[in-house]
Amino acid sequence: AVSGAQAGGENGVGGRAVRVGTRRSQLARIQTDSVVEMLRDLYPDLHFEIAVAMSTTGDKILDTALSKIGEKSLFTKELENALERNEVDLVVHSLKDLPTSLPPGFTIGAVCKRENPLDAVVFHPKNCGKTLSLLPEKSVVGTSSLRRAAQLKKKFPQLEFRDIRGNLNTRLKKLDEKEDFSAIILAAAGLKRMGWENRIGQLLSPEDCLYAVGQGALAVEVRAKDQEILNMVSALHDADTVLRCIAERAFMKRLEGGCSVPVAVNTVLKDGQLYLTGAVYSLDGSDSLKDTMQTSVHYPQQNEDGPNDDVQRVGITAKNVPGQAQEAAENLGVELASLLLSKGAKHILSVARQLNDAR
Repeated sequence: AVSGAQAGGENGVGGRAVRVGTRRSQLARIQTDSVVEMLRDLYPDLHFEIAVAMSTTGDKILDTALSKIGEKSLFTKELENALERNEVDLVVHSLKDLPTSLPPGFTIGAVCKRENPLDAVVFHPKNCGKTLSLLPEKSVVGTSSLRRAAQLKKKFPQLEFRDIRGNLNTRLKKLDEKEDFSAIILAAAGLKRMGWENRIGQLLSPEDCLYAVGQGALAVEVRAKDQEILNMVSALHDADTVLRCIAERAFMKRLEGGCSVPVAVNTVLKDGQLYLTGAVYSLDGSDSLKDTMQTSVHYPQQNEDGPNDDVQRVGITAKNVPGQAQEAAENLGVELASLLLSKGAKHILSVARQLNDAR
């Protein structure tokens, strides 16, 4: 990582403001502010400006299920355009919104320390104190995620799962003010960042519900060729989170999963060993494949000055995380996906995709 002095010096971003792009939603603003705060602490001499973006396509099309719009970079496109036009220097995203292959010219320059990646259940006030298994039969649970619905339908066949869209504020309002939903499922990380942790009625363990690839982690997207900005933000990388998310993204990429198919993961990094559990599901959860693999990621950081400096792995450039460890994490994801494909994952996913398109 560059030191503050160096970053502000003649070979750094000295003298100019660093512009940070964000979506308009409250959560996006909170996430962006938290990253800018970390950067200000690291580089007190630099001036950071937050440019509030346009609402993105994903924010505008609220009457269609996310998985149906079919635009991979739903929440990221407009912000990438601003990056490309040099209107902003970096953009903060939820990592789970970023496709496993970024458009040419862009890279994820930092993956921040992951917040709790689990899914959480928020209950209608009248069901306060309950858990999913205690909800009356035929209770309606809202989720916009095929991954959550597939796993929970199988586990709680007595409940009904329905689409609910909109940002966090909108969804909570829909839950509280109407009688349509008994509960909704959201990422615990988003609720925590919004300061609504007290609304979490139940955390879903990985046994109940494996989470989304990259869930709970914030990513900083930059221009791949902008060395100054890339060096500056790379100080934000959290090595454990980077390795876990590289494995998760490599798994998804090899499966060619996206938000139109139910793919789920759980990763644990312990004593230099990275464990990856991955699964694919049919839309109703009746058909699934799940397995776990592990690899050692215990490698020293080497000074790999040279052409390999900026290797992108599933869209992530992590200069200060040992290259061999990153490679091991990527291979783990690819191997686990290959194992599931050899057991028939392709069929499950293509049926899920066709059914979802027909919905």
